[in-house]
Amino acid sequence: MIRVDGVKKFYGHFCALDSLSLKISDGSLFGFVGPNGAGKTTAIKIMTGIIYPDEGSVTIDDMRPEDDLIKYKSMIGYVPDAFGIYNNLKVSEYMEFFAACLGLHGMESRKKTEQLLEYVDLSDRADFYVEALSRGMKQKLALARALINDPPILIMDEPTSGLDPRTRYEFKQMVGELSDRGKTIIISSHILSDISELCTDIAIIDQGSVVMSGRLMDVMKLVTAENPIIITMAGKTMQAIKFLREDDTVKSIAIKGNDIMVNFAGSSKDEAGLLKRLVDAGLPVRSFSREKGSLESIFMQLTGHGEEHTILSYDATEPDN
Repeated sequence: MIRVDGVKKFYGHFCALDSLSLKISDGSLFGFVGPNGAGKTTAIKIMTGIIYPDEGSVTIDDMRPEDDLIKYKSMIGYVPDAFGIYNNLKVSEYMEFFAACLGLHGMESRKKTEQLLEYVDLSDRADFYVEALSRGMKQKLALARALINDPPILIMDEPTSGLDPRTRYEFKQMVGELSDRGKTIIISSHILSDISELCTDIAIIDQGSVVMSGRLMDVMKLVTAENPIIITMAGKTMQAIKFLREDDTVKSIAIKGNDIMVNFAGSSKDEAGLLKRLVDAGLPVRSFSREKGSLESIFMQLTGHGEEHTILSYDATEPDN
């Protein structure tokens, strides 16, 4: 298990991480998301032992980087968001260089290189210079390099950013296969659709702190239950808004496009009662449903970037849409 306990990190007077705490279970495929500047990359660098926290601790199975940095790092394969500069190396030389750094030489190094390049579908690029590779190929090569010593943990920072659709699909397939092998995988990404497709667990970070975490399935269920009711009218929209504002179960009303979004306090039975009251009042409801939870909607709600326009006042005489 990876534990991050009360981690703080400052750059000058700027607090990049503010008492960040996480628990990442063995074998999980963990999504780590947040807006730009939220502290994701700083957290990843601390988890990998590249930098140290100013306060708090990070452990892998109770081992801290300070205890034995070489052993600690040997448990992690890291795919950074930037590839680095290795333009004077061929693909095979790049792999053999990092294999040597990990104590593999000669035939053992060449065999491991061949196996991993075949796995990431780069066997036919072994004699190409790194600078000749596309962005997607470089990401595959970075993944191959991270797997040289077969670490139990993979940490990837924005691994699918900038990839074309086909390469993104192939990369996600490889990540899924590695997860099936039992590796613990942590992915930091702003591509929320990839996180929702791949991950079993998630943490959303904002301003250096975790604002929500847990099993992705559980988080989605929780947020769906708390999502607004979406009501689409076939007319009399303003009358419907006035009616809803006078209902005790309605906590707030917002407009999103042509829909009325209702923050509702009540059970499923209460929802049915609200719909009945609308119809009995002669208001033409075209559709009435709870907004489905999505990672995008969760992210927007928790990081304060929603597009809904809250109704603070209304004019009952305004013409209907």
